[in-house]
Amino acid sequence: METIFFLIITLVAIVSAILVITCKNPINNALALILTFFCLATYYVMLDAPFMAAIQVMVYAGAIMVLMVFTIMLLNIRVDATKKHSHKLIIGSIIGFFTFVNLAFVLFRSRPALPTGPYTGEMMKELGHTELIGRELFTTFLLPFEVTSILLLAAIVGAVILAKKKI
Repeated sequence: METIFFLIITLVAIVSAILVITCKNPINNALALILTFFCLATYYVMLDAPFMAAIQVMVYAGAIMVLMVFTIMLLNIRVDATKKHSHKLIIGSIIGFFTFVNLAFVLFRSRPALPTGPYTGEMMKELGHTELIGRELFTTFLLPFEVTSILLLAAIVGAVILAKKKI
């Protein structure tokens, strides 16, 4: 039953990821990306990582996608659906084909890596995923965490400045 559920979620994730690339309307792209994020959260639940699934939904599917949709609506991006770009489609298809062949080669020729790191499975069950993630996030990875928040703030300010010039 788990295998069938996994295959269904994988099919939905692949279709929604393709829709992110192929939709003409930016709002539809953003909605398809939200569906892809929900599929990723489902994978986290299947991997017994409910905290990561909740963070995936709250941060990515929630906050960041709301910012992206707000920015798309603020910038009032319009797409001319009558233009045909056949050369871009051909180049994209060739790149996609070679990427798929490379991915298939890597998947069929590689072996799974053994888990490494200071945390064992018993330690994770004893302390919990949330505490271990928080400990690493606010000790080892504090600087990248803060840099990411500054980059997001700069992106928001940049979008507002770009939108203000047109008004």
